[in-house]
Amino acid sequence: MAKCGRPPVLDEIKRSQILAILAVGCSRRIAASVVGCAPSTIRYTAERDPEFAKQLGHAEHTAEVNYLKHIQQAARKEQYWRAAAWALERKNPRDFARRGPDVITLDQIASLLAQFTEIIVEEVPVARYRKNILKRFASLTANLQRSTQKEAVNDEH
Repeated sequence: MAKCGRPPVLDEIKRSQILAILAVGCSRRIAASVVGCAPSTIRYTAERDPEFAKQLGHAEHTAEVNYLKHIQQAARKEQYWRAAAWALERKNPRDFARRGPDVITLDQIASLLAQFTEIIVEEVPVARYRKNILKRFASLTANLQRSTQKEAVNDEH
Protein backbone atom coordinates (compact mmCIF):
# COMPACT_ATOMS: atom_id res chain seq x y z
CA MET A 1 0.00 0.00 0.00
CA ALA A 2 1.32 3.46 -0.91
CA LYS A 3 1.98 6.16 1.68
CA CYS A 4 -0.72 8.77 2.06
CA GLY A 5 -0.09 12.49 2.24
CA ARG A 6 2.15 14.79 0.33
CA PRO A 7 5.82 13.98 -0.25
CA PRO A 8 8.39 15.66 2.00
CA VAL A 9 9.49 19.10 0.83
CA LEU A 10 13.11 18.32 1.67
CA ASP A 11 14.21 15.29 -0.29
CA GLU A 12 17.69 13.82 0.15
CA ILE A 13 19.23 16.14 -2.46
CA LYS A 14 17.87 19.28 -0.80
CA ARG A 15 18.92 18.02 2.63
CA SER A 16 22.46 17.46 1.35
CA GLN A 17 22.51 20.93 -0.18
CA ILE A 18 21.33 22.46 3.12
CA LEU A 19 24.03 20.63 5.07
CA ALA A 20 26.73 21.73 2.61
CA ILE A 21 25.58 25.36 2.77
CA LEU A 22 25.55 25.33 6.58
CA ALA A 23 28.98 23.69 6.73
CA VAL A 24 30.55 26.68 4.96
CA GLY A 25 28.99 29.08 7.47
CA CYS A 26 25.76 30.29 5.92
CA SER A 27 22.59 30.62 7.97
CA ARG A 28 19.56 28.38 7.78
CA ARG A 29 17.72 31.29 6.19
CA ILE A 30 20.23 31.37 3.33
CA ALA A 31 20.16 27.57 2.97
CA ALA A 32 16.37 27.61 2.82
CA SER A 33 16.44 30.31 0.15
CA VAL A 34 18.90 28.32 -1.98
CA VAL A 35 16.85 25.12 -1.91
CA GLY A 36 13.52 26.93 -2.24
CA CYS A 37 11.84 26.42 1.10
CA ALA A 38 11.09 28.38 4.26
CA PRO A 39 13.52 28.28 7.21
CA SER A 40 10.69 26.79 9.26
CA THR A 41 10.63 23.82 6.87
CA ILE A 42 14.20 23.00 7.87
CA ARG A 43 13.27 23.33 11.55
CA TYR A 44 10.13 21.15 11.21
CA THR A 45 12.02 18.51 9.24
CA ALA A 46 14.70 18.39 11.93
CA GLU A 47 12.02 18.06 14.63
CA ARG A 48 10.56 15.03 12.82
CA ASP A 49 13.91 13.49 11.83
CA PRO A 50 16.46 13.23 14.67
CA GLU A 51 19.21 12.08 12.29
CA PHE A 52 18.74 15.19 10.12
CA ALA A 53 18.72 17.34 13.28
CA LYS A 54 22.03 15.78 14.30
CA GLN A 55 23.48 16.42 10.84
CA LEU A 56 22.32 20.06 10.96
CA GLY A 57 24.03 20.60 14.29
CA HIS A 58 27.20 18.97 13.04
CA ALA A 59 27.27 21.13 9.89
CA GLU A 60 26.71 24.33 11.88
CA HIS A 61 29.38 23.43 14.44
CA THR A 62 31.83 22.55 11.69
CA ALA A 63 31.52 26.07 10.29
CA GLU A 64 32.00 27.60 13.76
CA VAL A 65 35.11 25.54 14.42
CA ASN A 66 36.57 26.52 11.04
CA TYR A 67 35.93 30.20 11.75
CA LEU A 68 37.56 29.97 15.16
CA LYS A 69 40.59 28.19 13.66
CA HIS A 70 41.05 31.04 11.19
CA ILE A 71 40.64 33.64 13.93
CA GLN A 72 43.24 31.85 16.08
CA GLN A 73 45.64 31.63 13.16
CA ALA A 74 45.27 35.35 12.49
CA ALA A 75 45.61 36.20 16.18
CA ARG A 76 49.00 34.46 16.32
CA LYS A 77 50.37 37.27 14.16
CA GLU A 78 50.98 40.41 16.18
CA GLN A 79 49.58 42.76 13.55
CA TYR A 80 46.24 40.92 13.73
CA TRP A 81 45.69 41.36 17.48
CA ARG A 82 42.11 42.44 16.78
CA ALA A 83 41.25 38.86 15.91
CA ALA A 84 42.24 37.80 19.43
CA ALA A 85 40.28 40.70 20.94
CA TRP A 86 37.24 39.79 18.85
CA ALA A 87 37.40 36.16 19.99
CA LEU A 88 37.71 37.18 23.66
CA GLU A 89 34.77 39.58 23.39
CA ARG A 90 32.53 36.84 22.06
CA LYS A 91 33.81 33.99 24.19
CA ASN A 92 33.57 35.91 27.44
CA PRO A 93 31.45 39.03 26.86
CA ARG A 94 30.93 39.70 30.55
CA ASP A 95 34.62 40.41 31.01
CA PHE A 96 35.74 41.64 27.59
CA ALA A 97 32.88 43.03 25.51
CA ARG A 98 32.34 46.75 25.23
CA ARG A 99 29.46 48.10 27.23
CA GLY A 100 27.43 51.05 26.17
CA PRO A 101 27.19 54.05 28.47
CA ASP A 102 23.64 53.07 29.42
CA VAL A 103 24.50 49.49 30.51
CA ILE A 104 24.58 48.62 34.19
CA THR A 105 26.35 45.50 35.46
CA LEU A 106 25.01 43.01 38.00
CA ASP A 107 27.68 44.15 40.47
CA GLN A 108 26.49 47.74 40.10
CA ILE A 109 22.89 46.64 40.71
CA ALA A 110 23.96 44.75 43.85
CA SER A 111 25.77 47.85 45.10
CA LEU A 112 22.69 49.97 44.40
CA LEU A 113 20.46 47.55 46.34
CA ALA A 114 22.89 47.70 49.28
CA GLN A 115 22.72 51.50 49.22
CA PHE A 116 18.90 51.41 49.12
CA THR A 117 18.94 49.09 52.12
CA GLU A 118 21.11 51.54 54.05
CA ILE A 119 18.76 54.41 53.17
CA ILE A 120 15.74 52.42 54.36
CA VAL A 121 17.44 51.53 57.67
CA GLU A 122 18.37 55.17 58.22
CA GLU A 123 15.08 56.74 57.12
CA VAL A 124 12.45 54.30 58.42
CA PRO A 125 12.77 54.54 62.21
CA VAL A 126 10.30 51.82 63.19
CA ALA A 127 11.79 48.35 62.76
CA ARG A 128 8.48 46.61 62.10
CA TYR A 129 7.77 48.96 59.18
CA ARG A 130 11.10 48.38 57.50
CA LYS A 131 11.23 44.62 58.20
CA ASN A 132 9.23 43.53 55.12
CA ILE A 133 11.01 46.02 52.89
CA LEU A 134 14.40 44.70 53.98
CA LYS A 135 13.24 41.10 53.48
CA ARG A 136 12.26 41.91 49.91
CA PHE A 137 15.60 43.61 49.27
CA ALA A 138 17.42 40.58 50.72
CA SER A 139 15.42 38.35 48.37
CA LEU A 140 16.29 40.55 45.38
CA THR A 141 19.97 40.45 46.32
CA ALA A 142 19.91 36.65 46.72
CA ASN A 143 18.24 36.24 43.31
CA LEU A 144 20.82 38.55 41.80
CA GLN A 145 23.67 36.52 43.31
CA ARG A 146 22.15 33.27 42.00
CA SER A 147 21.83 34.67 38.49
CA THR A 148 25.41 35.97 38.65
CA GLN A 149 26.62 32.51 39.67
CA LYS A 150 24.61 30.88 36.85
CA GLU A 151 26.15 33.29 34.35
CA ALA A 152 29.62 32.49 35.63
CA VAL A 153 28.96 28.77 35.23
CA ASN A 154 27.53 29.31 31.73
CA ASP A 155 30.55 31.41 30.77
CA GLU A 156 32.82 28.51 31.71
CA HIS A 157 31.01 26.17 29.30
